[in-house]
Amino acid sequence: MKKSFPVVLLLALLVFVNCSKSTSTDTESSGSTDPNVTINKVPNLQGTGDSANDFLSNANFDKLLIEIGYVTGFKPDETAIDDFIEFIKETTFKETVEIQYLELSSSGKENLSINEVDEIIQEERTAYNTDDTLALFIYFSDAPSDEDEPEEDLVTLGAAFRNTSLVIYESTIIDLANKSFRVDVATVETATLHHELGHLLGLVNIGTEMVNDHEGTFTNEDGVETPSQHCNQDGCLMRAELEFGAAMKEAITAKNGQVPELDVECLRDLKANGGR
Repeated sequence: MKKSFPVVLLLALLVFVNCSKSTSTDTESSGSTDPNVTINKVPNLQGTGDSANDFLSNANFDKLLIEIGYVTGFKPDETAIDDFIEFIKETTFKETVEIQYLELSSSGKENLSINEVDEIIQEERTAYNTDDTLALFIYFSDAPSDEDEPEEDLVTLGAAFRNTSLVIYESTIIDLANKSFRVDVATVETATLHHELGHLLGLVNIGTEMVNDHEGTFTNEDGVETPSQHCNQDGCLMRAELEFGAAMKEAITAKNGQVPELDVECLRDLKANGGR
């Protein structure tokens, strides 16, 4: 699937650029009865991977609050969320993980650009970092990515952007699972959540330095070999192609319905940056 690499990187690079343009003046009322209480959004509007150590270690935050914003009818499977929490506790030192759900109205759009997703999250998100709590927002969308090429069997399952935000294209995951008796919605949700969180944890080489070189590459439109921000080890959860539906389905099927795992190199990187 040679074509998958440039498409994946286009998404990843767009995401990173959007993050780097975050303003430094984003504050608003917290909704508290105290009018003097404000939320400082700036710490949650940094670049992808910038909070890797904050996720992995307890140096600055020893609690994690996950706010799940989902469009009505597209709430994630409870099993997937339970598995996600377990994955967090296995890879980071966060022992206190709280989940809060936020039901949202549909955007009404046929598909969403990453900028449109960003706008939705900034409008709907209510959970931000506090003194001892790191906040993560996950948007479960009812519309697919505008980068999809279904005729090429390339559909995007999720994306990580900024330092504490994920989007999961839930409608795409449901369609993928419905077309195959070999995978189910919960398993694809779980694998996608794990992969995209991996990027927020700094994998690969985007906030968490590599102990050994294991970053893949692709050849861009100018013929230049470019780092892919994904792992090059066979079978790893952080392989570039796993952001796409067909490849994810194949990976899960190859493991008899099990979610792909981080390889030893990715685990070594996380540990070196404060993880387990």
